[in-house]
Amino acid sequence: MGSLAIIVEILLLLACLLLCWLAIRRVRLMRGGGVDVCLRRRPAVSRDSLAGWHFGVGRYRGDEFAWYRLTSFRLGPTVRIDRTGLEIVDRRAPTAEEHYAIPPSSTVLRCRTDGEEMDLAMTPGVLTGFLSWLEASPPGRTTGYRQAS
Repeated sequence: MGSLAIIVEILLLLACLLLCWLAIRRVRLMRGGGVDVCLRRRPAVSRDSLAGWHFGVGRYRGDEFAWYRLTSFRLGPTVRIDRTGLEIVDRRAPTAEEHYAIPPSSTVLRCRTDGEEMDLAMTPGVLTGFLSWLEASPPGRTTGYRQAS
């Protein structure tokens, strides 16, 4: 019985350490200029519009938007988006079902980059910064940013 208690204590300690590591990681990402962004790699193909949404932190790195999934132990970004090949296909408000998965004041952008489609959900302030970053580029250089009508 004593060895079982020790194993449970060790597992609880490991769980606490992992949660602390995730919290510290989020704080470091946000301090470095991160913004809260929800991402869904695959568009919803079924009636379950909650499927695939993940909370994360996005950071701008020159022509690249790096997205870090909050519940990942990966050191680097989970997704990298190059603004030179990004196309915004659609822009909409979250559906009623999505209010449980993403903040209700968010805007959902359906994006296409390198043949892959993904949805990004962000609050109005983050959206303004994201669109400004997409449209900004050094003189004489085009971003390739396109917004479908």
